[in-house]
Amino acid sequence: TGFDSDNSSGDFSEANHKVAEMLDLEPHQSNRTGKQNGETEIQENGIKRHRTSLPAPMFSRSDFSVWSILKKCIGLELSKITMPIVFNEPLSFLQRITEYMEHIYLINKACSHADPLERMQAVAAFAVSAVASQWERTGKPFNPLLGETYELTREDLGFRFISEQVSHHPPISAFYSEGLNKDFIFHGSIYPKLKFWGKSIEAEPRGTITLELLKHNEAYTWTNPTCCVHNVIIGKLWLEQYGTVEIVNHSTGDKCVLNFKPCGLFGKELHRVEGYIQDKNRKKLCVIYGKWTECLWCTDPTTYETYKKNEKRGGEQKKSKPSEDVIKSENDEADDMPEVQDTVQFIPGSKLLWRINCRPPNSSQMYNFTSFAVSLNELEKGMEAILAPTDCRLRPDIRNMENGNMDVASKEKERLEEKQRAARKERARDEVEWHTRWFHQGTNPYTGSSDWLYSGGYFDRDFSDCPDIY
Repeated sequence: TGFDSDNSSGDFSEANHKVAEMLDLEPHQSNRTGKQNGETEIQENGIKRHRTSLPAPMFSRSDFSVWSILKKCIGLELSKITMPIVFNEPLSFLQRITEYMEHIYLINKACSHADPLERMQAVAAFAVSAVASQWERTGKPFNPLLGETYELTREDLGFRFISEQVSHHPPISAFYSEGLNKDFIFHGSIYPKLKFWGKSIEAEPRGTITLELLKHNEAYTWTNPTCCVHNVIIGKLWLEQYGTVEIVNHSTGDKCVLNFKPCGLFGKELHRVEGYIQDKNRKKLCVIYGKWTECLWCTDPTTYETYKKNEKRGGEQKKSKPSEDVIKSENDEADDMPEVQDTVQFIPGSKLLWRINCRPPNSSQMYNFTSFAVSLNELEKGMEAILAPTDCRLRPDIRNMENGNMDVASKEKERLEEKQRAARKERARDEVEWHTRWFHQGTNPYTGSSDWLYSGGYFDRDFSDCPDIY
């Protein structure tokens, strides 16, 4: 945080002059509405049209070495390690959490189904879709400052969302979302523990995620898989998710067990997800398979087992047989990057649960953001007057990085963190405890584990006692 290379000023200035050339966008593409940056057009049907690109493209990281920073940190906790801003993306971690809501239609599907099995299938697809936006997102989100918040209301998608950084050491982010039709509540607290293992950085998930379907009086809980970024020293960065995710329906006793498979020696299992849904008597009701980077299908257990037996005997699915589903990896040239030999092999009779959204054509110049992610830091006209003063959109370091002002962003990042350290020392000197504003520590009513629960009142918009963190 606050790192500047010796020649960063010249490099960053040159990058700013080449913004238009690097982004390769025509004026009507980058600002279809004709309004100034940050404003949003309201269409005739009353739905807001959100921005489709960032003000400036991402800055190249090719001239910077992560190894020079991380070589002394092998096996250590990374939450306190200072990293140069060039390795960040212009979003706070609180905004990254909000990306869970990109596929909210899956929650709506779960709410609409009368069959509990179909509801669990939709919830399982939602849990997988929540990590899909991380694909190729190798930039590090900004660590939220203590007391930082983020709100998002999307009337077109039918939800509103609020999050707060409730602890700095350890870093804990709490969030709460509700349907505008009062049909669901989605909440949790996230504490990712980061470790550096020489060639990779691993983020171990901590914290419980809870989804309540109010119409059906059901509650589901789960924890995210482990995320790992490879080739942090040399080669092209690539990301995988692995580990077992258990989704429990606390009302029916049904459970969905999803295995996010590690890539293995030859990359055969890269990005694959396989699992099943079982009832309270442990009877398998259906099998789920797919890739968290592509799509998710489900079929009945008998069909799945029959298919697997035929596959082992070298039946219809011979690997040497050409198929439309076979693709070559875009990362063949990357060191230690396993080739992706094929996509999901469809099993006849399967039902599609979810498919990943296509990304914008200029996504590679925008930190590989999805269309949903591009809109998260949008500051619409008049919004500053109603936002909490602690909202991420008002952070000067993130705002400057988004605008391509990397030198200013780096200095602002250092200033904010120094301000945070000084405030912490002052509280320690005066023996004053930090009090969270919108969340309180309690017990998850379904798991019995420690959790951060929404205290309510945010959307009343009384921000008179919010801390000055920027």
